[in-house]
Amino acid sequence: MAEICPETPADEPEVEALYDLCFAPGRTALSSYRLREGVARVAPLCLVLRSEDGILKAAIRYWPVRVADQPVLLLGPIAVHPTAQGEGLGALLMRDSLARARDLGWSRVLLVGDAPYYNRFGFAKLEDVEMPPPTNPDRVLGLELVAGAWVGVGGEVERAPEDARRAAPAGECVTIPEP
Repeated sequence: MAEICPETPADEPEVEALYDLCFAPGRTALSSYRLREGVARVAPLCLVLRSEDGILKAAIRYWPVRVADQPVLLLGPIAVHPTAQGEGLGALLMRDSLARARDLGWSRVLLVGDAPYYNRFGFAKLEDVEMPPPTNPDRVLGLELVAGAWVGVGGEVERAPEDARRAAPAGECVTIPEP
Protein backbone atom coordinates (compact mmCIF):
# COMPACT_ATOMS: atom_id res chain seq x y z
CA MET A 1 0.00 0.00 0.00
CA ALA A 2 1.02 3.60 -0.54
CA GLU A 3 -0.42 6.95 0.48
CA ILE A 4 -0.89 10.12 -1.55
CA CYS A 5 -1.08 13.24 0.62
CA PRO A 6 -0.82 17.00 0.15
CA GLU A 7 2.75 18.18 0.57
CA THR A 8 3.37 19.87 3.92
CA PRO A 9 6.12 22.34 4.84
CA ALA A 10 7.86 19.46 6.66
CA ASP A 11 8.01 17.52 3.36
CA GLU A 12 9.70 20.33 1.41
CA PRO A 13 13.38 19.46 2.07
CA GLU A 14 12.79 15.82 1.15
CA VAL A 15 10.81 16.77 -1.98
CA GLU A 16 13.53 19.20 -3.08
CA ALA A 17 16.14 16.47 -2.55
CA LEU A 18 14.06 14.12 -4.74
CA TYR A 19 13.88 16.75 -7.51
CA ASP A 20 17.64 17.31 -7.25
CA LEU A 21 18.21 13.55 -7.54
CA CYS A 22 15.88 13.10 -10.53
CA PHE A 23 16.75 16.16 -12.59
CA ALA A 24 19.96 17.58 -13.96
CA PRO A 25 21.90 20.12 -11.98
CA GLY A 26 20.74 23.57 -12.92
CA ARG A 27 17.09 22.52 -13.18
CA THR A 28 16.08 25.81 -11.59
CA ALA A 29 17.60 27.67 -14.56
CA LEU A 30 14.81 26.40 -16.85
CA SER A 31 12.31 28.95 -18.13
CA SER A 32 9.42 27.32 -16.27
CA TYR A 33 11.16 28.17 -13.00
CA ARG A 34 11.04 31.88 -13.92
CA LEU A 35 7.25 31.57 -13.86
CA ARG A 36 7.39 29.94 -10.40
CA GLU A 37 9.85 32.25 -8.63
CA GLY A 38 8.19 34.03 -5.74
CA VAL A 39 4.81 32.50 -6.60
CA ALA A 40 2.88 30.39 -4.12
CA ARG A 41 2.23 26.83 -5.27
CA VAL A 42 -1.33 25.59 -5.72
CA ALA A 43 -1.00 23.79 -2.39
CA PRO A 44 -3.95 21.38 -2.61
CA LEU A 45 -2.44 19.92 -5.79
CA CYS A 46 1.15 19.58 -4.58
CA LEU A 47 1.23 15.95 -3.54
CA VAL A 48 3.64 13.37 -2.22
CA LEU A 49 3.39 9.61 -2.58
CA ARG A 50 4.92 7.57 0.22
CA SER A 51 5.24 3.83 0.72
CA GLU A 52 3.52 2.39 3.78
CA ASP A 53 6.83 2.61 5.66
CA GLY A 54 6.89 6.39 5.02
CA ILE A 55 9.56 6.51 2.30
CA LEU A 56 9.03 9.28 -0.27
CA LYS A 57 8.59 7.63 -3.66
CA ALA A 58 7.18 10.47 -5.80
CA ALA A 59 6.10 14.11 -5.77
CA ILE A 60 4.20 16.51 -8.00
CA ARG A 61 3.67 20.26 -7.87
CA TYR A 62 1.40 22.77 -9.63
CA TRP A 63 1.68 26.54 -10.04
CA PRO A 64 -0.78 29.19 -11.18
CA VAL A 65 -0.02 30.97 -14.47
CA ARG A 66 -2.04 32.92 -17.05
CA VAL A 67 -2.40 32.62 -20.81
CA ALA A 68 -4.48 35.31 -22.57
CA ASP A 69 -5.59 36.45 -19.11
CA GLN A 70 -7.06 32.98 -18.45
CA PRO A 71 -6.10 30.94 -15.35
CA VAL A 72 -3.96 27.90 -16.13
CA LEU A 73 -2.26 25.29 -13.98
CA LEU A 74 1.42 24.80 -14.72
CA LEU A 75 2.26 21.20 -13.84
CA GLY A 76 5.74 20.40 -12.70
CA PRO A 77 7.92 19.10 -11.65
CA ILE A 78 6.77 15.53 -11.20
CA ALA A 79 9.40 13.03 -10.08
CA VAL A 80 9.62 9.40 -9.06
CA HIS A 81 12.57 8.13 -7.04
CA PRO A 82 14.95 6.21 -9.35
CA THR A 83 14.50 3.01 -7.31
CA ALA A 84 10.73 3.14 -7.95
CA GLN A 85 10.65 4.25 -11.59
CA GLY A 86 8.70 2.01 -13.93
CA GLU A 87 6.28 0.91 -11.19
CA GLY A 88 3.44 3.21 -12.29
CA LEU A 89 3.71 5.55 -9.30
CA GLY A 90 4.07 8.65 -11.47
CA ALA A 91 0.89 7.72 -13.33
CA LEU A 92 -0.97 7.22 -10.03
CA LEU A 93 0.17 10.63 -8.82
CA MET A 94 -0.66 12.27 -12.15
CA ARG A 95 -4.19 10.86 -12.31
CA ASP A 96 -4.93 11.67 -8.66
CA SER A 97 -3.67 15.25 -8.95
CA LEU A 98 -5.58 15.89 -12.20
CA ALA A 99 -8.80 14.60 -10.61
CA ARG A 100 -8.22 16.93 -7.65
CA ALA A 101 -7.59 19.84 -10.04
CA ARG A 102 -10.87 19.15 -11.83
CA ASP A 103 -12.70 18.92 -8.48
CA LEU A 104 -11.24 22.32 -7.49
CA GLY A 105 -12.67 23.91 -10.64
CA TRP A 106 -9.55 24.24 -12.79
CA SER A 107 -10.20 24.05 -16.54
CA ARG A 108 -6.80 23.67 -18.18
CA VAL A 109 -3.32 22.37 -17.44
CA LEU A 110 0.00 23.22 -19.11
CA LEU A 111 3.35 21.48 -18.88
CA VAL A 112 6.69 21.30 -20.64
CA GLY A 113 7.55 17.68 -21.32
CA ASP A 114 7.82 14.71 -23.63
CA ALA A 115 4.63 14.20 -25.64
CA PRO A 116 5.04 10.40 -25.95
CA TYR A 117 4.88 10.10 -22.14
CA TYR A 118 2.18 12.69 -21.42
CA ASN A 119 -0.13 11.83 -24.34
CA ARG A 120 -1.46 8.87 -22.35
CA PHE A 121 -2.92 11.30 -19.82
CA GLY A 122 -4.60 13.34 -22.57
CA PHE A 123 -1.95 16.04 -23.04
CA ALA A 124 -1.37 17.34 -26.56
CA LYS A 125 0.90 19.93 -28.14
CA LEU A 126 -0.36 23.50 -27.77
CA GLU A 127 0.28 25.28 -31.05
CA ASP A 128 -0.56 28.80 -29.90
CA VAL A 129 0.90 28.88 -26.37
CA GLU A 130 4.40 30.31 -25.91
CA MET A 131 6.58 29.51 -22.92
CA PRO A 132 9.44 31.88 -22.18
CA PRO A 133 12.59 31.08 -24.19
CA PRO A 134 14.51 28.90 -24.61
CA THR A 135 11.64 26.38 -24.33
CA ASN A 136 11.26 24.00 -27.26
CA PRO A 137 7.72 24.67 -28.59
CA ASP A 138 7.24 20.96 -29.36
CA ARG A 139 7.38 20.28 -25.60
CA VAL A 140 4.61 22.75 -24.65
CA LEU A 141 1.64 20.49 -23.89
CA GLY A 142 -1.86 21.11 -22.59
CA LEU A 143 -4.79 19.20 -21.18
CA GLU A 144 -8.42 20.27 -20.99
CA LEU A 145 -10.07 19.38 -17.68
CA VAL A 146 -13.23 20.92 -19.12
CA ALA A 147 -14.08 20.29 -22.77
CA GLY A 148 -13.03 23.23 -24.96
CA ALA A 149 -10.99 24.93 -22.23
CA TRP A 150 -8.00 25.56 -24.52
CA VAL A 151 -10.10 26.68 -27.52
CA GLY A 152 -9.15 30.26 -28.39
CA VAL A 153 -6.60 30.47 -25.54
CA GLY A 154 -3.16 31.32 -26.87
CA GLY A 155 -0.24 33.64 -26.42
CA GLU A 156 2.55 34.02 -23.90
CA VAL A 157 2.50 32.20 -20.59
CA GLU A 158 2.70 34.77 -17.78
CA ARG A 159 3.03 34.68 -14.03
CA ALA A 160 -0.33 34.71 -12.28
CA PRO A 161 -1.15 37.91 -10.40
CA GLU A 162 -1.65 37.45 -6.67
CA ASP A 163 -5.42 37.90 -6.90
CA ALA A 164 -5.73 35.16 -9.54
CA ARG A 165 -4.53 32.38 -7.27
CA ARG A 166 -7.05 29.94 -5.91
CA ALA A 167 -6.92 29.04 -2.26
CA ALA A 168 -8.51 25.82 -1.15
CA PRO A 169 -8.22 23.39 1.71
CA ALA A 170 -5.28 21.02 1.47
CA GLY A 171 -7.40 17.98 0.76
CA GLU A 172 -7.15 14.52 2.17
CA CYS A 173 -4.73 11.66 1.95
CA VAL A 174 -5.74 8.60 -0.02
CA THR A 175 -4.41 5.09 0.43
CA ILE A 176 -3.79 3.15 -2.75
CA PRO A 177 -2.42 -0.25 -3.62
CA GLU A 178 1.00 0.07 -5.20
CA PRO A 179 1.02 -1.30 -8.75
